[in-house]
Amino acid sequence: MPVTRTASRALTALTTVALLGLPLAPSASAESSLGHIRAASTVSSPIYAAPPDIPAENVMAHMREFQAIADRNGGTRAHGRPGYKASVDFVKAKLDAAGFRTTLQSFTHNGATGWNLTADWTSGDANQVVFLGAHLDSVTAGPGMNDNASGSAAALETALAVSRAKLVTQKKLRFGWWGAEELGLIGSRYYVNALPAAERTKIKSYLNFDMVGARNTTTWGVYNDDAAIAQMFQGYFRGKGIPTRSMNIGGRSDHASFSRVGIPVGGIGSGSDPCYHQRCDTITNVAANVMGVATNAAAHGAWTLAGASVAAGEPAAA
Repeated sequence: MPVTRTASRALTALTTVALLGLPLAPSASAESSLGHIRAASTVSSPIYAAPPDIPAENVMAHMREFQAIADRNGGTRAHGRPGYKASVDFVKAKLDAAGFRTTLQSFTHNGATGWNLTADWTSGDANQVVFLGAHLDSVTAGPGMNDNASGSAAALETALAVSRAKLVTQKKLRFGWWGAEELGLIGSRYYVNALPAAERTKIKSYLNFDMVGARNTTTWGVYNDDAAIAQMFQGYFRGKGIPTRSMNIGGRSDHASFSRVGIPVGGIGSGSDPCYHQRCDTITNVAANVMGVATNAAAHGAWTLAGASVAAGEPAAA
């Protein structure tokens, strides 16, 4: 007997929930497709919310601001340069206005002050943290729009989508923007090293977004560090009809700072970048449709891993 498209999506969603260890609470559409009848009840049970369809224009607005920051500050957003601190201030202001609890962490490298920015959402179990992060700095040679304003903008817009949805989550959502990645993962390593062991164990997964806007992207890389997280992203792209490839970037981005202390990590990456670490890594080096795919994939990871839900009787975020 053939399986309908709706029922197939429902089964996939339930499989993902079980795979990632979330409470098995199917969405309204999944219940309908599987023939489940909910008895009338006044008990407020969680209904899993689908992430919104985030317009590419939303994230491109952040990209234009990062480009403008670089243009006003010598064409770069590198560690120790004014363009980097201006980038941090821009992201922090957006998150503060959206209701996140933000924290600035300073560190010193090569005689210059660097900054990490983290932001916690208001709901979820603080003993179970789902972390999404990206490095915010560029190399000195250019503005770093693909590397890595792209990941920074995708993480920012995902966080703002969480706020707009007034999202309720089972686990705590935390977002991070790291300094001095281009100099050897300095910021993220500093952050992880400063965490007490008890705080490290609360982080149940870390998702990394580094270089996710390359114009020529046709196949998406999915980090192969953790099988369950990789399967989640592969399932997302498969559902969109987008081909993927297994991606192993080893210790070359900030996920490595978390992986080395035993935290499960994953992430995605776009296609090759002819302007890698060059002056031509401007906003013309990224594509809006690619940025839209990256941001919606990030939102899928946040909603899925954190157990995003809405109270019974309230609509899920559209």
